[in-house]
Amino acid sequence: MRMRKMLVFSNLIGVLTVAVALLAQTEGPWFGTWKLNVAKSKYSPGPAAKSQTTKLEPWEGGFKNTTDAVTGTGETRHIEYTGKFDGKDNLVKGNPDSDSNTYTRIDDHTYQVIAKKGGKATVTSRIVISADGKTRTQTQTGKNPQGQTVNNTLVFDRQ
Repeated sequence: MRMRKMLVFSNLIGVLTVAVALLAQTEGPWFGTWKLNVAKSKYSPGPAAKSQTTKLEPWEGGFKNTTDAVTGTGETRHIEYTGKFDGKDNLVKGNPDSDSNTYTRIDDHTYQVIAKKGGKATVTSRIVISADGKTRTQTQTGKNPQGQTVNNTLVFDRQ
């Protein structure tokens, strides 16, 4: 009887372990908490951000983004929004540089985000997550709301 209980318990642990692993895989590498690696990032025009932490979590078939940042000029920003990878506009709160974004999933490790201000596309970001899921590289190109050409490479480390 004791051996049977141990076998049932062992099988239950195995099933739960597989279920948790499968659930984590279905969420994909996009989700998690990401911290800007300022030393590896490049900003043009500058100044570079002093810090940024972004938390991406599943939300109603899409995701919720919560970002806390300190800009290169020392301004603190708390940005929140929800979105889906459907190419449609999603409202952004707390970012004076954009009022909406569109999101497209290119593959499991590559995403595109188009920031808009007043309905006009400003900056396009291509986000690539490393095969090991530990690094997120975001290449930004376009023009900021001040009309300056943007050519940034932001590198984030998974926390």
